[in-house]
Amino acid sequence: MAEPTDADLPDNWGRWGADDELGTLNLITGEVRAKAAEEVRTAQWVSLALPITPNPMVSGPFAPTTVDVSPVQHMMSHTGMGVAADLMFVTNHHAKSTHLDALAHWSTDDEVYPGRPRAQTVTPGGVTHASTTAFAAGIVTRGVLLDLAVDGPLPPAYAVTSQDFEEAEKRQDVEVRSGDALVLRLGWPATPVPGTASPGISLDAVRWMHRRGVALCAPDRGDAQPPLDPGGPSPLHGVALGRLAMPLIDAVALDDLAALCAELGRYSFLLTVAPPRIHGMTGVPVNPIALF
Repeated sequence: MAEPTDADLPDNWGRWGADDELGTLNLITGEVRAKAAEEVRTAQWVSLALPITPNPMVSGPFAPTTVDVSPVQHMMSHTGMGVAADLMFVTNHHAKSTHLDALAHWSTDDEVYPGRPRAQTVTPGGVTHASTTAFAAGIVTRGVLLDLAVDGPLPPAYAVTSQDFEEAEKRQDVEVRSGDALVLRLGWPATPVPGTASPGISLDAVRWMHRRGVALCAPDRGDAQPPLDPGGPSPLHGVALGRLAMPLIDAVALDDLAALCAELGRYSFLLTVAPPRIHGMTGVPVNPIALF
């Protein structure tokens, strides 16, 4: 199979202007948010975040996978006078931490969306454009779960395609619309399984997201490890995030969401994503909440 050229790949650079930092979040209009609010009927909710137990700072965040490590390192700093306080070091893009990728997390040909030199944008002092600053107001939209693992985890090295998405829509009686957050359950953890090839999202599936106007993507397992196409760009990070400017929520926990959706017979909901208002970073931990 011939490797796709830049001209073959979907691209949103320039679509919303030379100074844009929101990317596909521009698709979440007031009308989209108003429709999303109509999803709230029973007031049941579920978190999509992985629980984290911090480790003391005597260990590092990227220790061998044979060691039970945490993305959060923790140190008590003050326990006197009846007051407890501590320090926390967070590795933002760790596979055991649910986090929101900013557009500057990925560059294309040494440029950051929508065409700024990476060397001038991602600096030792922080990110000056397309950073977590764009998420300061939070994200509120309609979320749709496509549960591709309803019969069990997808097979190793399985390439998720647009056909999988459309079959799930039909099975669940739901339709992904412009401005939606697409939540994808493959039934695999974000942390690589040693010695096992994981499934992942294909470029065909990303093209489908572009056609449907997906504003945000939240998969439990996104890009396959090892890559489905070693010679091509990574579909989710390289194309969806890097070229379509579609923010990603990495490492989500979806079993509870899938169970509630099946119980209610509903696969759409109001999704709120409210990260801490920390500016100038490439990513930030987040606790997405699905409200029905």
